[in-house]
Amino acid sequence: MVVASGTGEFGHLLAGHRVTAGLTQEDLAATAGVSLRALGDMERGRTRGPQRRTVQALAAALGLDGPQTAALERAAQSGRPRGVRQVPPQGPATGAASPAATGPGGPAADPAGPSAGPHRAAGAPGPGTAPDQAPPGGPGPRTDPPVPGALALPRDLADFTAREQALADLAALTADRHPAHPRVVLISGQPGLGKTAFALHAAHALAPAFPDGQLSLDLGGMAATPLPAREALGQVLRALGVKDGAVPAGTEERAGLFRALVRDRRLVLVLDDAVDESQVRPLLPGVGPAVTIVTSRHALPGLEAVHRLRLDVLSPVEATALLARIAGPERVEAAPAAAADLARLCGYLPLALRIAGQRLVARPQQPVAQLTRQLAAEENRLDLLETGDLAVRPAFELSYRRLPAEARLVLRRCALTAGQDFTAAVLAHYAGLSAGRTELLLEQLVDAGLVQPATPERYRLHDLVRLYAGERLAADEPAGAVAEARTEAGRRLLREAAGHGLRFDPDASADASAGGSADDPALLLTESARWLEEEHPEWLAALYRAQREGRHREVIDTAEAMHWFSDRLLSWDLWGEVFQLSVDAARACGDRRAEAVHVNYLAWTYTTCLHRYQRGIELAGEGLELAQGLGDHEQQGWALTYLGSGLRQLQRHREASESYQRAADAFAEVDNRAAMIGRLVTLRGAATCLRELGRAEEAVDVRRRALAGALELVERWSSPLMHLLAAMTAHELGQDRAALKRWPAAEKAYRQALVHYGAVGRPDSMTKALTELGTALIEQGRADEAREILTDALTDLSADRGPRGGRPPARPAAPGAPGGGGGGVRGETGVVHQHDAR
Repeated sequence: MVVASGTGEFGHLLAGHRVTAGLTQEDLAATAGVSLRALGDMERGRTRGPQRRTVQALAAALGLDGPQTAALERAAQSGRPRGVRQVPPQGPATGAASPAATGPGGPAADPAGPSAGPHRAAGAPGPGTAPDQAPPGGPGPRTDPPVPGALALPRDLADFTAREQALADLAALTADRHPAHPRVVLISGQPGLGKTAFALHAAHALAPAFPDGQLSLDLGGMAATPLPAREALGQVLRALGVKDGAVPAGTEERAGLFRALVRDRRLVLVLDDAVDESQVRPLLPGVGPAVTIVTSRHALPGLEAVHRLRLDVLSPVEATALLARIAGPERVEAAPAAAADLARLCGYLPLALRIAGQRLVARPQQPVAQLTRQLAAEENRLDLLETGDLAVRPAFELSYRRLPAEARLVLRRCALTAGQDFTAAVLAHYAGLSAGRTELLLEQLVDAGLVQPATPERYRLHDLVRLYAGERLAADEPAGAVAEARTEAGRRLLREAAGHGLRFDPDASADASAGGSADDPALLLTESARWLEEEHPEWLAALYRAQREGRHREVIDTAEAMHWFSDRLLSWDLWGEVFQLSVDAARACGDRRAEAVHVNYLAWTYTTCLHRYQRGIELAGEGLELAQGLGDHEQQGWALTYLGSGLRQLQRHREASESYQRAADAFAEVDNRAAMIGRLVTLRGAATCLRELGRAEEAVDVRRRALAGALELVERWSSPLMHLLAAMTAHELGQDRAALKRWPAAEKAYRQALVHYGAVGRPDSMTKALTELGTALIEQGRADEAREILTDALTDLSADRGPRGGRPPARPAAPGAPGGGGGGVRGETGVVHQHDAR
């Protein structure tokens, strides 16, 4: 082995001339006819004495004059070897260096020559030297140039699309030429995200900055027997030029030699499809500028000091762009809507998109819309997402088969959930496990890349993973067991929903206050509202299932309990579904009184939530007829109240006033709290009709009586419902006084309404009251005060993101429906309805 001498003066001098000439290493290497790797070795001092012809070629490329060229030649001559020392024989594991490899004038004598191949690997540590402390030029196993094609990067995809930010992050991470620690990047995520394609594309992009090589090794993480770390190290060492006989036997010895060989090399190593941390750790450099890119379906949470880059599905725009690059832009541009639907049906998953694109390529006459139509059938989608050796289902199958049995069960039962995301507690109902155990198994599935965290408490499945989970559910579990799991989960969900709904029962809240409950009632209501809103896909699906299975009493009881909550979210058109189900259940049971009650609930829904006033009037008429047949004055009163509300919305104010009067007469026959509230509701409705008829003075008198009654109820039963009733009545009184331009009196009423809205937690209604209060202040010449009030209202309006901080209603609100958590106050009598009084 050649023992180099000299101080490295040549490398410093060469680099200085290059910088002065304004050339990059790539520019100088190309002009001088020297390999980029050899030039890098010279500037770093690895090659200290290149041959004269190389020096002359470099000098000419740099445009050096005579004295500068002579100085460069002297520096090169001083760095050339002055003798040869043979490595002592160490047995067959070491191998002897041949004269051709080490002697003067042999191929290795001038590794920097214009036609020189890749540089040789650094020596392995000698006896008594720690592997990571081996001197770069010390004796060790002979290495040859890397075997051509050994672990070479597979070809890059010419149609690689998107991932710009991830690529930029990786480029920024690897920009430092002298990092304090080796760069290790872990790319993880669910099957089909294109992790391997991204890693290889990134390695190709990084190649110019890492001239010492780019290697790629498949670790076989999803294979039946993943590649052991020892075997992986052997392949990498051989690719780096270590002879077979010089590769150590043990894993630790191989890892030490690997770290010694790469400590000074600027190379990129892609470790694809890692199974776990123990497989990866021995393949990570200890020091030096190398970059290691690891891909895995698993999160590998135990892997220390790595930069984690978690890929996600593509955006809709990126997904459509990928389809265009694969299938041809003209086909996508000819059917943009169908292409967008196709991308959506592929779940924006790169693997599925590539398969769909390749299917189009193989069928040049097939319209995009035809493939979109075929994929729309869920039962065929995974079958169609297969072409050649590309398929989505096997990608999921590999991960599924490696899961423990209990984790497989949880993944299958995820297919039973109805919402886009779910909590561990809800999934526990379907899985038949405890919430804590279910959460632990879900976290395992997250680490395996099959489940994604949606929020800190909620999980979700990719659409295609959900389809696969459903397939496995049908294949791996008896149909009877699945049906039983659905039914039992539905029962539990409906019981939980009813329990949360009953917390809004004014009788229950009054009893809790009287009993001095240790729990904060407001906090309990907030928790219940959150659960009911977030889990509405689950309990609504359970309600439908109970109806189909003939469990009609469960449907009636759940709808009755849910009715206490319905006032809070008037924009939800799902109330029409809920109360239609309960009406149908009451009829199936032959329960005439339940039918009358729930038909009235449905009339309220159509009038107040769906704004289909004529249908609301018809339903109120049905409810009235049922109540009259039963002799139920209370239900007659509510039916007439909802009838009046619908008539008023259709501007039939005289008929509405008559209906309200009849409702008051019916309530007068009943002596309970429901009748007391009902009478106040009819007063409010009658007052609104008077104002609309231009009789604002009379409206104020009637409304004042209604407000006095509402405040009395607040004193007797300080519940959110009573505060809400007082708030709406005071708000309407302010509107009555504003119609008469009695601005100071209107201001007083609006401020009173704000107090009670605040007590019940109705920020949307407070915003409207603040706006109208601002108008009253402006009319009184108090512009500065009004500006402050209106600014507060605008701030509240900007912060309003719909139910529970932005979770959308189950379906779009009906045209004209109020936005926000509980609907705006429009002076409607139906805002408080019969269940609130019971």
